[in-house]
Amino acid sequence: MPERQTGGEVLEKTKPTTKEPTLYRVVLHNDDYTTMEFVIEILESLFNKQPAEAYRIMMQVHTQGRGVCGHYTYEIAETKVATVHDVARGAGFPLRATVEED
Repeated sequence: MPERQTGGEVLEKTKPTTKEPTLYRVVLHNDDYTTMEFVIEILESLFNKQPAEAYRIMMQVHTQGRGVCGHYTYEIAETKVATVHDVARGAGFPLRATVEED
């Protein structure tokens, strides 16, 4: 194999760098009509939360007006929000979720 002539310069190998994807929060918002039980059901079924964590987030939504359900890439966060809205409307609740940049 022929040797490279560098003219006295040092050859450096560059390592490819991978950038972590930006994460977004999915936030549930409080309203006067959606039941606490339904919010817990959404948190357990759509966000895979354990019952204790689902209860904690539900109480945060209830007492503080909003609660973070999880952190996801933008496409997944958008899909989660759309699914929350579809399931809530199907059950007759006005539950609202939004995507916020982390």
